[in-house]
Amino acid sequence: MYGYDVKVRGTLYLWGSKGIDANLEWPLLLVVRNDAVGDKIELNSETASGKKTKVGTLEAGECYTLPLLGLSGILATCENDTNVTCVLLLPQSSKP
Repeated sequence: MYGYDVKVRGTLYLWGSKGIDANLEWPLLLVVRNDAVGDKIELNSETASGKKTKVGTLEAGECYTLPLLGLSGILATCENDTNVTCVLLLPQSSKP
């Protein structure tokens, strides 16, 4: 588990980068939590080919978990600004 905080103003990557030319090939999860007093954010996923897909929006205090398999980035857009907490998780199999 690895956690970090990001101040979102405009559009920026919560995970990944415009310069990443490969999609993630193993399962990883990104937990995103918008600040309890923050502004609404829009989340979009992106593939290495540049295709963006709207995931949805998070209001203040809301949280969502995104699977990163097959993606090269997750972007957040906020009209004003907000703080977003992100945690990367590696799923564990319950099989012996």
